[in-house]
Amino acid sequence: MVLQERLAARERQSLDEALSRVVDDGSAVAVASAIVAARRRFITGRGKSLAYATLLASDLSAGLSLVTLLDDAVVRAVDILSEVRATDVLIAFSMRRYRRDTVELCRQFVKAGGTVLAITDDADSPVADIAAVSVVVSTESASYADSPTAVAAVSHIIATLATASSKGARRRLSEQDRITRELGIYLDD
Repeated sequence: MVLQERLAARERQSLDEALSRVVDDGSAVAVASAIVAARRRFITGRGKSLAYATLLASDLSAGLSLVTLLDDAVVRAVDILSEVRATDVLIAFSMRRYRRDTVELCRQFVKAGGTVLAITDDADSPVADIAAVSVVVSTESASYADSPTAVAAVSHIIATLATASSKGARRRLSEQDRITRELGIYLDD
């Protein structure tokens, strides 16, 4: 019970700190605004960060068009780098033990003319140096593993802000609901 209480207390503290930070520094609003302003939105992360990237891609694609997860299985970074435009953004998740391939992808994306937006755990991380805007989210934990709690919460805030700001999001969400009902995708339909 002592460990459980300590873990829960640390998670609450981390979440409170992360949410206060993004509200105070405006970084989540800045990233959401850049996402909405972009023509195409690419999202990447490697290792554990791929889970965060997948979550954000799923949430954004519900309300925005042209959202692509770069997973190097279905969509390869090399394929999009050859066609980057100034109106494109790459949202890069990069947490400590920073991956060389994520940092290099960000460098190449900027070199090709796009804009990088970072979600990272340290203002001095390698992707923060490359990004036009960075959201810094602590992953400190009482556990042996870095905590995903605050990262998931901040991703949710960014997706919600972007979707709420997007023209056509309501129509898109409504149309998706109609289609999923017709296809009988969910058990509750």
